[in-house]
Amino acid sequence: MSNWNGETQTPRVITGHVISHTGQAGPYEEYVPIPSEAQPGGGHTRGTRPPWVRPSRRRRIARLLVLLLCVLLLTGVGTYAWADFELDRAVALGADGDRPPRGKGTTYLIVGSDNRDGLSERDRKDLHAGGGGGGRTDSMMLLHTGAHGTTMVSLPRDSWVTLPAYLDPGTGKRHRPAKDKLNAAYSLGGARLLVRTVELNTGLRVDHYAEIGFAGFVGVVNAVGGVNMCVDRNIRDRRSGLDLTKGCHTLDGAQALAFVRQRHQEAQGDLGRSRNQQKFLAALAHKAATPGTALNPFRTYPLLGAALDTLVVDEDMELSTLASLFRAMSSASSGDGRQLNVPVTGAGVSTSKGSAVQWDTVKAKRLFTALRNDRPVNIGEKG
Repeated sequence: MSNWNGETQTPRVITGHVISHTGQAGPYEEYVPIPSEAQPGGGHTRGTRPPWVRPSRRRRIARLLVLLLCVLLLTGVGTYAWADFELDRAVALGADGDRPPRGKGTTYLIVGSDNRDGLSERDRKDLHAGGGGGGRTDSMMLLHTGAHGTTMVSLPRDSWVTLPAYLDPGTGKRHRPAKDKLNAAYSLGGARLLVRTVELNTGLRVDHYAEIGFAGFVGVVNAVGGVNMCVDRNIRDRRSGLDLTKGCHTLDGAQALAFVRQRHQEAQGDLGRSRNQQKFLAALAHKAATPGTALNPFRTYPLLGAALDTLVVDEDMELSTLASLFRAMSSASSGDGRQLNVPVTGAGVSTSKGSAVQWDTVKAKRLFTALRNDRPVNIGEKG
């Protein structure tokens, strides 16, 4: 078939329906064509779907990564909110006006208490934790971070210090300043009096406070899968329950608690125990920060749960600040910091409160002045 220009055209077939109507002028018929699937010039009608094309492998991987990132983001936000809600901010550091001026850098007071909350009678027996509630400290450390790295200073709990005036929360009686062991400050007035005592005797302002009890400590160690620790001799201590042979061991929670508590097998008693505590806590923080722990949800969530069960911090402690504390502790075990005992003139000094540890006044003052001004520490004995 040709058009008027003589060109050959392909015949078009038009299909449709004939519809009958009845109007005022009588019945009539209307022809309604059915659109063809292909229109001249190509393309599809609006009623026809294009064929499905399987996404490329690269696009599928990209979509999966986006989905995983969304899941991780939501999980992280949820975990942060939960941990922030559970954090026990019970210690008011700024309640008293007679505190030292704020120094340079950041100073934390880290306390291990003998709080037995969360321990059953069987747990207390297995852990050689004895009876009764809390009321005492087993370890106290100052951790300072600043321009010259991290310095961890152990304060022996038997240190002979001056307790500031305080009001007995039980009797309401006001006590005048008096000499006593550092551990007595916590027994008599809790964390608040302990912080004031440390500040009075060191001249350092405590910026943040963190305390963990027996149950939390054991749970944290177990959550990270144990902590490797080496000893240079056989140690068998009946009171703490520690029984180790010379060499390296992976200590579980119960063994770790016994290790940081025992002092009767240490030649320097409380000073030797302070070194063990520093060494272990730095190793524990380092283990918690390793990718195998930090990126493993089967370790991270039990770790957070165990820590938050008995962790007590100051009112101004944020989760980011707490994370900075653990990173600083970790750096102390990796060569980026120093571990020291407060300089002393002797242990086993006779006092009205029994045997105590006497600080070297001159060296201790030099140490604390350097920390307060965030200067390099070049005195004191190495841990």
